[in-house]
Amino acid sequence: MARLAALLLLPVLIESVFSISFFLPVNSRKCLREEIHKDVLVTGEYDITEQANTKTNLKITDSSSHTLYSKEDAVKGKFAFTTEDYDMFEVCFESKSPSGTGRVPDQLVNLDMKHGVEAKNYEEIAKVEKLKPLEVELRRLEDLSESIVNDFAYMKKREEEMRDTNESTNTRVLYFSIFSMCCLIGLATWQVFYLRRFFKAKKLIE
Repeated sequence: MARLAALLLLPVLIESVFSISFFLPVNSRKCLREEIHKDVLVTGEYDITEQANTKTNLKITDSSSHTLYSKEDAVKGKFAFTTEDYDMFEVCFESKSPSGTGRVPDQLVNLDMKHGVEAKNYEEIAKVEKLKPLEVELRRLEDLSESIVNDFAYMKKREEEMRDTNESTNTRVLYFSIFSMCCLIGLATWQVFYLRRFFKAKKLIE
């Protein structure tokens, strides 16, 4: 049972932690996107190598272009925000330098993002609420279980939406097929009567 629980929790933990390193060329822009559920705490830490005469701006927005975090001339720091709805969030780094693109080496960007259970500081919670280590671990497992339940509830909701969409599409296809058959039958009937009148007019048939 313990192994099964560990296997179930592992994908959630992996999805809750996002870490990446990449090189950012001068006077360029790179963005990272991630879908996150509603009412989820998101924290992050970034570290950008400094270059002379180069400024790097960091901006985090949602799909509606609402700015959740913005930092000009970012070098090293942290950010945190809570999502208001299930959405696609974009983290963008933009490098600017008046020296051009050929004189300044690329900057190394390190980004660590956490959301959900992994984003909470349980050490601080333990200090504030005066919790014992076992109580802290139980609180963490409780939050993790709630996160898993919410994920399954969201997946079930999406499945129901997709099923409703499929049923609606099947119904429309059925009605369209019936309408097409009626049109073909009507057209065939009209052709029979038209050809009958035509042949009668040419006295080919009586």
